[in-house]
Amino acid sequence: MIYCCQEHTELALDVIVDEYEKAPVIERVEDEKRSCEYCQKEAEYVVAN
Repeated sequence: MIYCCQEHTELALDVIVDEYEKAPVIERVEDEKRSCEYCQKEAEYVVAN
């Protein structure tokens, strides 16, 4: 599971596909306050397998 901002969504998608070799699920982060794992901005999406 990768939390990411809008800018890093494509990178997170690539990482999940490379790691798990299946299409990832992308969901908007609603209630949680998380940081993007790549740049520390506020996360807008969670990308998971």
